[in-house]
Amino acid sequence: MADDRLIVALDVASLDDVKELVTTLGDSVSYYKVGMELFYAAGPNTISYLREQNKSVFLDLKLHDIPNTVAQGVTSLTRLGAKLITLHSQGGPVMMEKAAEAATKAAQELQVERPKLLAVTVLTSFDDEAWTATGGQLPIRDQVVKLAKLAKASGMDGVVASPLEAKAIREACGEDFLIVTPGIRPSFAAANDQKRIATPKSALQDGASKLVIGRPITKASNPPEAVELIIKEMEAINK
Repeated sequence: MADDRLIVALDVASLDDVKELVTTLGDSVSYYKVGMELFYAAGPNTISYLREQNKSVFLDLKLHDIPNTVAQGVTSLTRLGAKLITLHSQGGPVMMEKAAEAATKAAQELQVERPKLLAVTVLTSFDDEAWTATGGQLPIRDQVVKLAKLAKASGMDGVVASPLEAKAIREACGEDFLIVTPGIRPSFAAANDQKRIATPKSALQDGASKLVIGRPITKASNPPEAVELIIKEMEAINK
């Protein structure tokens, strides 16, 4: 039985690879992330295919440009039917406000469900050393919370942040605010290039709404078994 708190990242470069993985995982997964690698290689057909399979789509393109350009991008992407779309919070409040307005208007005109917009805070590949090297003034945790509060005030439905900041965001932004966390590493998996990571159980306990997990599933020798183990870890929060 699928748990829609789990989003599997399709870190592949072709629609054939998508079809193979989705077929392999079957009914055990209901939500998939389409990121830059896949979308730039295979385009909107990936989303059409996933929707035909009754899967929900998290479209993670991290839009970041002047407000008008991002608003037009959101308008175009709303037509595709993804449930979640990302943009960078550091684009500022006007950019986020225009994006939210565009999503609402496009959904009304198309008579489709409005996608929820998520503001990316600080990428999970950053650690303190890398953050300081890029000019970060506040500690990562403080900057993430600041951006999350700004995103909420600007009309965003939630944020993308590491699980290490989930608890502070939940306290600052309330129960209805979505917190989608990459950087999730089950107890059986390697960290790879992620720096600020947590287990599925601890991320959910700290307030995460949904967990994005890629390589621990997609690179596993037995992907369905990996999903089963992850869902067991997620369900452990209720015990």
